[in-house]
Amino acid sequence: MVLLVNLARVVFAPLLGEFILFFDVNRATVGIVATLVWLGSASLRVPTGWLLTRVPRHRVVLGTGLVLVVASAVTASATTIEMLMVGAASMGLASGAYFVAANPLVSELYPERVGRAMGIHGTASQLAAVGVAPFVTVVLAVGPDVTARVGFVSASWQLVFVCVGVAAAVATLALYITARTADLPDAGAADRDLLGAVRKEWRVILTGVVILGFTGFVWQGLFNFYELYMETKGLPAATARNMLTVVFGAGVPAFFLSGRLADRLPRVPYILGVLVAFVVSVVALTQTTGLLPLVTVTAVVGYVIHSLFPALDAYLLDTLPDESRGSAYSVYSFGMMVFQASGSGAVGFLTDVGYSFDDVFVGFALGLAVVVTGLVFLQRAGRIPN
Repeated sequence: MVLLVNLARVVFAPLLGEFILFFDVNRATVGIVATLVWLGSASLRVPTGWLLTRVPRHRVVLGTGLVLVVASAVTASATTIEMLMVGAASMGLASGAYFVAANPLVSELYPERVGRAMGIHGTASQLAAVGVAPFVTVVLAVGPDVTARVGFVSASWQLVFVCVGVAAAVATLALYITARTADLPDAGAADRDLLGAVRKEWRVILTGVVILGFTGFVWQGLFNFYELYMETKGLPAATARNMLTVVFGAGVPAFFLSGRLADRLPRVPYILGVLVAFVVSVVALTQTTGLLPLVTVTAVVGYVIHSLFPALDAYLLDTLPDESRGSAYSVYSFGMMVFQASGSGAVGFLTDVGYSFDDVFVGFALGLAVVVTGLVFLQRAGRIPN
């Protein structure tokens, strides 16, 4: 399930060029499409947190599978850019609700190994990101033959969302059968007051929002335009598209190892170290040219950013108590997602008005460096909850 809901979020990145040609729009417009996926992912997070105070987590996860099936159908049938935007936001809805329900569930299934469990869950999610560029490449290659034989799609990119919808239906059914025989935890039984959880845990929530909100803003703008960015550095279109495989592929060992490191190292210093490394790697990327150097730096960027996600989830979910975990985590998820969602739109706008990708990403990295410096001072002063 996590593989599919993450695929629904990242599959738009390698398709932005297709959307520009099919709908005859500019970069800023397709940047808004990518932004809407993440705004959709943000919009249901707090309502899902409220729902979790009344409905078992696994049932909410099942509901997100059904939403993804419907959203995939809407996106696959889009014939206007406005309809594509609706579909993009709908696919984001499924992913946002899923992570709010599933991440606390996974942490409660393995309370003694939260970092390891989140690392494994994240690795499964990351496999979707790794496979998205080759998956899209294959579908676009066979698309003309398939669309000529079927009447319900008119463009190759629409087949991508048909495949996602079919797979989501199968996975949802499989999860339903599995959950019926599983021994599920009841650690969240006392979590019945969303506002009370926010008042009690606001420091932890704010820490998470600042860390992933600002970092995610930079990351969203970078990875959604990675294909087009690599083309400006002189790479052929096919090579540029599959550079996404490198950046996401480096995230597979990052999730697997970083979750374990988060169980063994002081979490806040470890997280801050990862943030510093991300700033340095983004600046290095803007100064890099040539295929081999770009592949190398891309792998470093991918490893570093994906090391952050399981470490931060382990920190939050292990710090939050049973009686407020689901509610507080949903509010954190909403806050950080709303902030980072605008990264793609910002990059699309800035490059359309004349700034180069290198200039934009250097500016973003320097802004993030200021935030990280502030976090380091707060940590040394003992002001970050731990």
